[in-house]
Parts: sequence; structure tokens; C-alpha cells
Amino acid sequence: MAKYILLDTETTGAGEEDRIIQLGFLILDGKNVEVYNDLCSAPLPIGYGAMEVHGITPDMIEGKPPCIETSAYKTLCELNTPDNVLIIHNAPFDLGMLSKESFTSKMRLIDTLRCARHLFDDEEAHRLQYFRYRFGLYKIEQAEADALGIVVKAHDAIGDVLVLKLFLTELRKRLQERFQGANPIDKMVELTQTPVFYTRALKFGKYKGKTLLEIAESDKGYLTWMLGNMDSLDEDMRYSIGRVLAS
Repeated sequence: MAKYILLDTETTGAGEEDRIIQLGFLILDGKNVEVYNDLCSAPLPIGYGAMEVHGITPDMIEGKPPCIETSAYKTLCELNTPDNVLIIHNAPFDLGMLSKESFTSKMRLIDTLRCARHLFDDEEAHRLQYFRYRFGLYKIEQAEADALGIVVKAHDAIGDVLVLKLFLTELRKRLQERFQGANPIDKMVELTQTPVFYTRALKFGKYKGKTLLEIAESDKGYLTWMLGNMDSLDEDMRYSIGRVLAS
């Protein structure tokens, strides 16, 4: 029987050199739920911007083992088989961080961020904290946390995993509305592998307020410039720009 691993990390920052300082996940195995949540040391200091987000300070990880020596990491490696399902919000980021710890997932993957972009395409944002308020998950998370023995902290890895668990229910509801009769897990895996084409207006840059198609009509060169110079573009934006340029 497949196990479902809902995972999140906190890191020293979001750059190429940054590393994991907290690994948290829930293992859903039928009616049983296991909680893993370990702080760990890193080979570089925590950035102040990162501290502002997750609240993890140097003294909190002083003397902690590196990520690969934590109980959470070792358990994750034991779970790393094609039979299990790994569920992450914005999977490329966390998988990228885990790759620096020599972890490559063999599990089936569900990226709830990409699934949300497909299924909640009418929403103004798709961040996990946005959905926490959008669906009132903050009203029920404490009861869920108490049942699992979790201390809820905003942007803390295991706190975000808890929100992810609750959001997954909303995601499945929408999926069943749009794809009646589909197996929810299989369909979310499929959606994870399917790029999203952005049709809404940009919220940044020179042409903020215009769609990619509108920009292409007047300034295709700018879209080419975006692909070559904006490293922060996510996979779906790169796919969308490439599709518009090719049309």
C-alpha cells in the first residue's frame, strides 16, 4: 500500500549555495500518521531575509547534525521507492535543496502548486499561505495540530506541511468537480507533469498589467529578454513565454 509523504524544508536562503536547515514531513499510511521534523546545521550562515521568513536563528541550529544525519532524512531515504507518493507545494525548490544533500526522489510526485495553478486558475495567487486564508484553513489547523502533536508556527516547515495536508482536501474537491471519475492521486500526478500556460496579466516588470499575448503583439523582443535575463522565472512562466514566442 502506498504511503504519502507531505514535505517541506526551510533553508539558509533561496540561492544556489543555500542549504536545508529544517526538514519536516508527515507520512500518511492509511489511518496512521507519522511526524518527522528535524532542525539541522548547514555549511553556511542563515541569511537575514530567510530568518525573517521562517524565524530560525543560528542559535537554534547550533550543535545540530547536518541534514543527512537527521532521523528525518534517513527515514525519507527509506521511503524513497516508486510505490510511494511525495507531495510538496512548489516541488522544484525543495527537491533542488534535497539534491544538495544527495537525495534524488524515486517516488511519484505531486506538486500542489502546479496542481493549484491548473485547478484554481481563477485565483489571484497560488501560495500555500494564500490558500490557508482563502479556505479558512487557519480556523481548523490548531485542532489538527493538537491531534498530531504539532506546534504551529507560520512558515515553519512542519507548520506548512500541516497546512498542506488541509489544503490537499480542498484540492481534491476541486479536482473531483472538474474531472469526475478520475483517480485523484493519478490525476494530480498527471497535472504535476503538465506545464501551465499563463493567460492572466503579468504582475511584474515593464509590461505589468498585460498578458503575454498582448506583449508579444508589440514587443516580442522583451519576452526573449525575459527568458535570457530573468533567472527568477518559474518553469510554467518559461513554458508560457516559449509557447507564445513559437506561435
